[in-house]
Amino acid sequence: MENDNSSPQITFLKDYAPPPYWCPEITLDVDIQNEYTIVTGTLLLEKNDHATAWDRLSLDCDELELLEIYVDGHPLEEERFELRDKSLTLLDPPASFELKTVVKILPEKNTQLMGFYRSQDGYFTQCEAEGFRRITFSLDRPDVMSRYTTTIHGDKGSLPLLLSNGNIEDQGENGERHWVRWRDPFPKPSYLFAMVAAKLDGISKQYATSSGRQVTLFVYVEPGKAAQAEFALESLQASMRWDEEVFGLELDLDQYIIVAVGDFNMGAMENKGLNIFNTKYVLATPETASDNDYMMLDRVVAHEYFHNWTGNRVTCRDWFQLSLKEGLTVFRDQEYGADRYSRAVQRIQEVRLLRSAQFPEDAGPMAHPIRPESYMEISNFYTATVYNKGAEVVRMIHTLIGADAFRRGMDLYFERHDGQAVRTEEFVAAMADASGYDLSQFRRWYSQAGTPCVTVSESFDPGTKKYSLHFEQNTPATPESDIKNPFHIPIAIGLLSPTGSEIELGHEQLDGGIYSLRETNDEITFENIESRPVPSLLRGFSAPIKLDFAYSDDDLALLMAHDNDPFNQWEAGQRLCLNEMLSALKASSNGKAFNFSKTFVDAFGQVIENAENDPAFTAEALRLPSASYVAENIDVVDAEAIFQVSDALHRELATRHRDALLDVLNRFETAEAYSPDPESAGRRAILNTALSYLMHTDDSDIAALCLDKLGNADNMTNAVAAFGALVHSTSPLREEALKVFFERANGEALVIDKWFAVQASAPHADTLSVVENLLQHPEFNMKNPNRVRSVIGVFCQGNHRNFHAADGLGYRFAADQIMALDPANPQVAARLARAFDRWRRFSGAQQAHAEKELRRIMTADNLSKDTHEVISRALG
Repeated sequence: MENDNSSPQITFLKDYAPPPYWCPEITLDVDIQNEYTIVTGTLLLEKNDHATAWDRLSLDCDELELLEIYVDGHPLEEERFELRDKSLTLLDPPASFELKTVVKILPEKNTQLMGFYRSQDGYFTQCEAEGFRRITFSLDRPDVMSRYTTTIHGDKGSLPLLLSNGNIEDQGENGERHWVRWRDPFPKPSYLFAMVAAKLDGISKQYATSSGRQVTLFVYVEPGKAAQAEFALESLQASMRWDEEVFGLELDLDQYIIVAVGDFNMGAMENKGLNIFNTKYVLATPETASDNDYMMLDRVVAHEYFHNWTGNRVTCRDWFQLSLKEGLTVFRDQEYGADRYSRAVQRIQEVRLLRSAQFPEDAGPMAHPIRPESYMEISNFYTATVYNKGAEVVRMIHTLIGADAFRRGMDLYFERHDGQAVRTEEFVAAMADASGYDLSQFRRWYSQAGTPCVTVSESFDPGTKKYSLHFEQNTPATPESDIKNPFHIPIAIGLLSPTGSEIELGHEQLDGGIYSLRETNDEITFENIESRPVPSLLRGFSAPIKLDFAYSDDDLALLMAHDNDPFNQWEAGQRLCLNEMLSALKASSNGKAFNFSKTFVDAFGQVIENAENDPAFTAEALRLPSASYVAENIDVVDAEAIFQVSDALHRELATRHRDALLDVLNRFETAEAYSPDPESAGRRAILNTALSYLMHTDDSDIAALCLDKLGNADNMTNAVAAFGALVHSTSPLREEALKVFFERANGEALVIDKWFAVQASAPHADTLSVVENLLQHPEFNMKNPNRVRSVIGVFCQGNHRNFHAADGLGYRFAADQIMALDPANPQVAARLARAFDRWRRFSGAQQAHAEKELRRIMTADNLSKDTHEVISRALG
C-alpha cells in the first residue's frame, strides 16, 4: 500500500464536480469477531453521464486492510487498481459493474470514535461527515445516495441487539451466533449509515401517525438505565406530533430507533431511522438531570427527528451546504422549543448562545459564511456559524415572508427535492417562489462572513412632529474578504411614548412592524409623533447583528419597565448592565475606583420585585452578561479585570437587595414533587438565581443554608445549583460540598461530569492546579469525550479568568492537552484548540504566551489536519 500525500489539502466549493459514478445499491455483510471485524461491501456502480471523466474511479478509505477485491464476480488483477492510505483507484472501470471488497477493520482500536468503534456495551457507528470510509471502500460524499442492505453477524450472548437503518428483512441463528438483515427503502448518502451491535436495555411504544399508520418507537440505553429513557421517548412522540401539525411531515418508516452511547464525539446523530445519541441527551431522571438537561434533551431529540425530512429525505449536495440541513433544523427545533416552553426565555437563551459563541467566531480567525467557500477538515465546520447563525438566517426568511408563506415554501421544497442532494440555493428559491418575495439580495447571508453592525441615530422635530431613524450598516473585514456588500436586514421596530405606551405605527416602509434595511445608509421617518419617543429596535432579535444606538439610562429603564416585546425588555437590562461594567472597567484601567449607578441598582431591584409575573424570564433578566460577551465589547481584553468587575457587581447587587433575594427564597420554595414542566422549572430558576447572588455576600449563614439545600435537594436542578454556588464561593464549606455531591452522584457518569465541570469552571486563582489534579482522578478518562469536555473543555472555554491568566499557564495547559489528545481523537482536540481563537484581543504579554503555545502545537509530530487547520488559522 502506498502513502497518500500527508500535507493537509484545502477543498474549495468552486472545485465541486459531480461524481464520475453513481452507486444506487450498497450491500454490506458485517461479521463481528472478538478482536476484529470483517466487512464485505458490494457496490453497484453506474457511470454518471453528467461527469467529465470515467477512466479512473477513486473510492475513499481510511485504515482498511484489503483482503479481497472482485469486479462482476471475478478477482481484480493488481495492475487494474491502485491502493493508497486514503483511496482505492480502479483503472479503466466498466460503465456499469459490481464491485465487491472484503476488508478487515479494528473497531476495538478505533479511538477516533469515527466509523465503526467499540464502546463499553458493544459496537456503534458515527459516519458524519466522513466516517463511512473507515468501514468499507466507498464514494463517501453526500451527493451519492444509495439504498442499503446490511447484514450483521454477532455473538448472541454479548451482542443480542443487531441494528441498522430501515426495516428488518430477515434474521436467523447459527449456534452461539446470530444475524439480522436490514433493508432501508430510502436512498441516503453514506454519512447517514448507522449500525449498532450491543447489549442494551430498551423501552418501546406504539405511535399512530396523523395518517393513521401504526409505528413502533424504541429507545435503547446501557443496561440498568431503561427507567432513565422514559422522558426521551415522550419527547420523541411530542416532536413527531409537532412536525405533523406544524409542517405536515410524518414518519416514513415502520419504526424509529434511538440508541444512547457514553462514548460519542457529538451530541447526537440523525442516521435514517436509527439515531445514535450521546447519553447526555437521552438519560434523565429528577435525581440525575437538571431542568436545563431536560429541556436540552427534549430539543435534541426533536432536532434529530426533524432531520428525517430536513437532512435525510432532502440532503446536502456537498459539505459546503451543511447549513442547508443544520441551520434549517436548528430553526425547526427552536420553534418546537418555543411552543413547548416560554417563547421569550427560549429566544433569550438562543441569543445568549449566539453572542457568546458565534459573534466571537465571526470576529476571529475561523470566521466563515454559513456556506463556507473552503475547508481543510469538514469536521471543523460544525460550528456556531453553520448551526446557530444558519438558524437565524432561516428565521429572517420566516420573518420577511411570514409563517404561511414559509409553510408553503417548505411544502414546495419537499415537492421539488424529495430524495435529492441539493444546495442552499434550492431552499431559498423554494421560499422565494412560494411567497413571491424577492430574496436575491438576502442570499448574501449565505456567502458573506461577519456580523453586521448597524448604527442607528435619531432626529425629532417638535414643530413638524416628525421623528426619523437613520441606519448605517457596516460589516468588518473577515479572513476571506475585506469588502462586504450591504446585507438585507429585517429590523423589527416599535416606538414607545415617554410614559411607556406603545405608539401605533403605520408606514409604507414597514411590513408588519418590520423595516427592511437594504442599503449601506437609509432612513425612515414617522409623522404625527407628539414628543420624542424611545425606539424599541431589533425586537425579538430579528437579525443576527450588533445594533448601536445611543440609549440613555432613562431610555433603557423605560424599555425595561414598559416594552411589550419581552426580548427587548431583557435586552434593555443587559445594555444597562453592560454599560455599568464597561464604565467600571474603564475606571479600573485608569487606576480609579468605580461605583455602580443608582439607576441600574434600583432597576435590578424592580426586576426582583416583579419575579412573580414570570419567574423564568426574571431569572434570565438577573443574569449578568458573560465574560466572553463583555470581552467582545472591549478593544484590549483584561480577563482578570472583567472578573473583578463582575464579582464586584454581583456583590453590590446582592448586598443592596439582600432582603428581596431572601424573600425570593421563601416565596418560590415548594414541597411539590419534581416536574420538569416550564412553570415549575421557572420557579426553580429564580430561586436558584437568588441563592447564587446571596452567596456573593460571604454570609456564613447563607453558606450553611446552601449546603443544607444541597444535602436535602430532591432533584438535580436544586442540587447542582447549590453545589455550584458553594464551590464557586470562598466559603470553607466548599470541601464539604464536593464530598456531598460526589457521594450523591453514586457513580452516575453524567452526574460525575457535573461534579468535574463545576470545579473546572470555578473562578478561583488556584483552579488550574485543581484541574490538573482532576486529570489524575480515578473517574477521569481521557478516551471519553464527555469527560474531556467536562474538565479540559470547561476550563479552556468556560473559565475566562483562568484560561486567559496573565502568566500564560492556562494556555500552556491547553496546549499540553491538545497535543495529548490529537493522536487519539483529532475532532475533540481541534474543538479544544478553538479556545485560542480570540488570543489577539488580549494584551501584548498574553499574546506572546498564546503565540508561543500555538507554535508549539504546530511543531507536534503528525499533527492531524483537524487541529492543524484551527491552529494555522489562529496564527495566520
